Amino acid sequence: MQKSVPETPETQSGFSPTEFFGDTREELSKVIWPSQQQWIGESAAVILMVTLVATTIYLVDNLFSWLAKAVF
Repeated sequence: MQKSVPETPETQSGFSPTEFFGDTREELSKVIWPSQQQWIGESAAVILMVTLVATTIYLVDNLFSWLAKAVF
């Protein structure tokens, strides 16, 4: 069985900063940016979840620490 030949032609080798920034600008123009209200709501949700998880880990750590001291 033969290997398949790529369907797209080879591009020039090397890096072109001009092409890179042009492509980046084109892709960023396609992005649907969130509204300020959506951004604030989602940021608050992330901060809340991080706080809850950190608090839970802290409490569980203290519980195991207390148990270890009680046993040993």
